[in-house]
Amino acid sequence: MSNQEPTLSEQHEIRVEKLEKLRSAGVNPYPYEFNVTHRSKEILDQEDSFIADSENQESAERVSVAGRVMTRRIMGKASFFNLQDSQGTIQIYIRRDDVGVEEYNTVFKKMVDIGDIVGIKGFVFKTRTGETTIHAEEFQLLSKTLRPIPIPKEAEDESGETVTYDTFADKEQRYRQRYVDLIVNPHVRDVFRKRTEMVQAMRNFLNDHGYLEVETPILQPIYGGAAAKPFVTHHNALDMKLYLRIANELYLKRLIVGGYDGVYEFSKDFRNEGLSRFHNPEFTQVELYVAYKDYHWMMEFTEQMIEAVALALHGSTKVKSGDHEIDFKTPWKRIPMLEAIEKETGYDLYQKSEEEIREIANTLHIDVDKSMGKGKLIDEIFGEHVEPKLIQPTFITDYPIEMSPLAKKHREKEGLVERFEAICNGKEIANAFSELNDPIDQRQRFEEQARLREEGDEEAMAVDEDFLRALEYGMPPTAGLGVGIDRLAMIMTDSKSIRDVLFFPQMRPE
Repeated sequence: MSNQEPTLSEQHEIRVEKLEKLRSAGVNPYPYEFNVTHRSKEILDQEDSFIADSENQESAERVSVAGRVMTRRIMGKASFFNLQDSQGTIQIYIRRDDVGVEEYNTVFKKMVDIGDIVGIKGFVFKTRTGETTIHAEEFQLLSKTLRPIPIPKEAEDESGETVTYDTFADKEQRYRQRYVDLIVNPHVRDVFRKRTEMVQAMRNFLNDHGYLEVETPILQPIYGGAAAKPFVTHHNALDMKLYLRIANELYLKRLIVGGYDGVYEFSKDFRNEGLSRFHNPEFTQVELYVAYKDYHWMMEFTEQMIEAVALALHGSTKVKSGDHEIDFKTPWKRIPMLEAIEKETGYDLYQKSEEEIREIANTLHIDVDKSMGKGKLIDEIFGEHVEPKLIQPTFITDYPIEMSPLAKKHREKEGLVERFEAICNGKEIANAFSELNDPIDQRQRFEEQARLREEGDEEAMAVDEDFLRALEYGMPPTAGLGVGIDRLAMIMTDSKSIRDVLFFPQMRPE
């Protein structure tokens, strides 16, 4: 072999050879279990209670840790290596005289590679340089890796500057091989821990208010609850077309009809749309429906819940996101949608006809087509000229009726509905209505959606006869809310792309 560093395939072959030698020597490279008593962070945080001096090693508390070998310094009869577990990294000191000649010389020195998973039992001490370290008394190989871990390396270039190479930094590669990303970029694990903490904080808030967590179907015979194009599948036994849900709204409202005062669901939803920094075809949202409330009440509830989430995650209502500091302290600003559009464009769209709005959109150089109805045209204008400028949490209220086929008509303003969206950092993070509970009005709205479908709008809703039947049994006044978990997680973890907060985002085939 040349003096050049082995290729990936060569390294793989070398490791497979080591694997075979371990088995020939009677060493199981993949044992069944290992008793872990402590994690690295616990030891480092409470080092004083673990550390033994040279006089009381016999009575010192023993620890048992496991993780990956991330660096090694072989020094003859003794060595140091760094072990990375789920909570961090800790130094290990290992000697031939403690773990045995065979384990040290044959297994550790010759057969263990960077990335291998090992188990260590021993006691904690501090080195002369003051580093908290585990003195290994027992060593066991727990999993032999066949692929090298892409550990960053440093070297000096010709000018004497330190250069880092072999980093696992390519975005697409990181998303495709998230398992490697999590190994070599510990901060990524922190992002996903924070996402879980965020969801738990929301769940606690909802439970503390007495609302019931439920589950509704993912496979639906009629998709609804949002304007989106669905994924289509087929059920063989029933010989029927089914859709992956685009929202769970209509099922949750059926439960309000059934007598529950408040229900919510953290749901995986699916929309057959393009990929972007803010869109993934599979995404998560929480939807909440509360009987006898309206959108005014839901606005206050939403801002209180997300303020509570910020405090739970950051200990403050202020959260850094990119170049901005977002302050979730209540109350948030409230602006009617058409008023916000007029402020930014100079055009008052209230009670304008579809053709008038189309002409305004053209004047504003917005790309529109004939399939777009009045609601979509207004949405495009808002998305182009208003939404990106809303950095601090803002409630945009009182939407045109054409944009909201499931919302109750505004009690004061003709042609509008009682709806709000929470916009933050230039993107929608929540959507809510005073829910439409008039079955005749709802049927007319569905029929208008059907007309838009005939004109080419693939995202228009379908008529759901069973949902209309449920409304005919009577649904109380109800406030509904949907919060985009992925987008909120982007803000709460200071992540630039939705793919940064999804373990396994959708990717094109390699």
